[in-house]
Amino acid sequence: MSLKLFELVGTDVSRPFSPFCWRTRMALAHKGFSAETIPWCFTDKDAIAPHQSEKVPVLLDGDSSVADSWAIANYLEDKYPERPSLFGGEGGRAVGRMMNWWGDIAVVGGMFPLIVADIPPHLKPVDADYFRKTREVRFGKPLEEVAAGRDKAVEGFRRALEPMRQTLKTQAFLGGAKPNYADYIVFGPFQWARVVSPFKLLAENDPIHAWREKLLDAFDGMARRSPGYPV
Repeated sequence: MSLKLFELVGTDVSRPFSPFCWRTRMALAHKGFSAETIPWCFTDKDAIAPHQSEKVPVLLDGDSSVADSWAIANYLEDKYPERPSLFGGEGGRAVGRMMNWWGDIAVVGGMFPLIVADIPPHLKPVDADYFRKTREVRFGKPLEEVAAGRDKAVEGFRRALEPMRQTLKTQAFLGGAKPNYADYIVFGPFQWARVVSPFKLLAENDPIHAWREKLLDAFDGMARRSPGYPV
């Protein structure tokens, strides 16, 4: 078996930083797989065009290719049912589908304005230019202005995580006693932020901070070994 994974990187290829790629990294590790990583940058559209995608992650499994982290998680679950389950059954998969949307909208969407201005310095000039132009169109103002009020704005982001915080007060992981794909959905964005930004999204006494620390140490510290800021 030969798995390959297109992952988003900047100038440092050892520093993959897409929240969606990190979801897939954790899912692969949960299933007991390792994959050869293929570094990919924002402007490398041609490299993944043959796989009917303009974004990463893209997983190659022999002659099969799968794009999108949620699609990849479902592919791994269905193709390799003999390996540890990412969902723990169809009920877990259904809840995971909701968590995937919540992770995209509330977590990725909530933290993005707080860290967006820290991303361009990690990119090659052509990719930094692409990133800045496309994201400034999205926000309607320079990235520095987007992040200017983040010291106050982060409080709103933290409040939005309260359902997760209350859950972690009663169980070790979102998946229960052990992590599952629900955890990786949310961890991916926090790992993204850790890799690209020194800004502290969480207070150290927050149960979510403790949860993140446990996932940084999961799979022999795979995520913690990836270069990042001490947040």
